[in-house]
Amino acid sequence: MTTTLRPPFHLAIPVRDLAASRQFYGELLGCPEGRSSERWVDFDLFGHQVVAHLVDEDHCDKDDNRDDRHITGHNPVDGESVPVPHFGLVLDWEDWLKLAEHLTAAGTKFVIEPCIRFQGQVGEQATMFLLDPCGNALEFKSFRDPSQLFAK
Repeated sequence: MTTTLRPPFHLAIPVRDLAASRQFYGELLGCPEGRSSERWVDFDLFGHQVVAHLVDEDHCDKDDNRDDRHITGHNPVDGESVPVPHFGLVLDWEDWLKLAEHLTAAGTKFVIEPCIRFQGQVGEQATMFLLDPCGNALEFKSFRDPSQLFAK
């Protein structure tokens, strides 16, 4: 597989608490903070720009009994119930292992615990899902063989 440098993506997400977002993205995930205002904060998510935009409480549909406020559905994938929508990154294998270890040690509540999906099959991958403080679902994954990213 030929590695091609691709442009970073930009993603704007709704949040209801910038301080909680700074703690989650900045401290827990280790994303450097870029520009900000009273209503938004840029984060460098492994070279990609994720912007946390402060929205009204009702947009995040705060319900203290639910952590999955933005999840509108789930799809079965390799025996797991994958939240939809979600976003995330495909990391190098060692970077994924380090992040999984860091998040586990920090006591992170996972939607799907760090695991290996499609073991022994084409597209074998490490994956984990978690929610940010506003209920946005994130997936971090890695392929032992990066050339299998789009393999069938």
